[in-house]
Amino acid sequence: MLLKFMLRPMAWLYFAIALMGGSVIAETAKTEVLWLGQSAFKITSPGGKVIVTDPWLRLNPLTPPEYKNLEALGKIDVLLVSHAHFDHFADAPALAFLNKIPMYAPGDMNQSAALLGILPPEQLPRFNKGGTITPVPGIKVTAVHAEHSSVLVWKNPSTGKDETHVGGEPLGFIIELENGFRIYHMGDTGLFGDMKFIAEYYKPDLVLMPIGGNFTMGPVDAAFAIREWLKPKAVIPMHYGANPLGKGTPAELVQALGASSTRVLTIKPGEKVEF
Repeated sequence: MLLKFMLRPMAWLYFAIALMGGSVIAETAKTEVLWLGQSAFKITSPGGKVIVTDPWLRLNPLTPPEYKNLEALGKIDVLLVSHAHFDHFADAPALAFLNKIPMYAPGDMNQSAALLGILPPEQLPRFNKGGTITPVPGIKVTAVHAEHSSVLVWKNPSTGKDETHVGGEPLGFIIELENGFRIYHMGDTGLFGDMKFIAEYYKPDLVLMPIGGNFTMGPVDAAFAIREWLKPKAVIPMHYGANPLGKGTPAELVQALGASSTRVLTIKPGEKVEF
């Protein structure tokens, strides 16, 4: 299912033809955001670059069956992992290997992954909060704070037992596309006051926001963050429903938010929105 949503006046959407990395962006090109369940999204930029976040797909009960085949995602250009917990990291190494691309994640998490041999070191670049990367021409990603935890659990092939390793500090991402459109993927997070700074400094157009509760913000806290600090044009709720403890719902978020200029876009896994 495809939903179309206009964040800005039509004149803004028809941005000028630009050359980015040798490809032409048409005036009517749009950003496509496909939710795959939990915190996993496939974002297709106006220039055709594909960004995948926090891919937990094959074992996620909410992921549509067609996307449990990782090859169904097609060519991926940028792979982002916010932290090392299984429901964010599970399918990332396989996608990095399949597409022959780096996995961008917290620096210390990637250090552990390299030492454990999960991926070759050249596919495990390190960056951290405040760092900005240009993983492909026209796309910028800045790592920002998230109030959460991170630990990498790895099954040792020689013993068959799970081991706990350093997962680095969790991140959120400001993803800036070729036309300047900015997406704030919050990762897993509770409330923290610098959400206000992030909103004022980076000015995201769209926020991908956890609402499940227990491990992250619930609907009431998420509504507070939207109303008092972030004030974005649009929010897509995420990180709810896949785990019995993630009980928050978009309906509860809308009720807690009340009257607001922010649009809460409730989509199901497998549905997409265009901006």
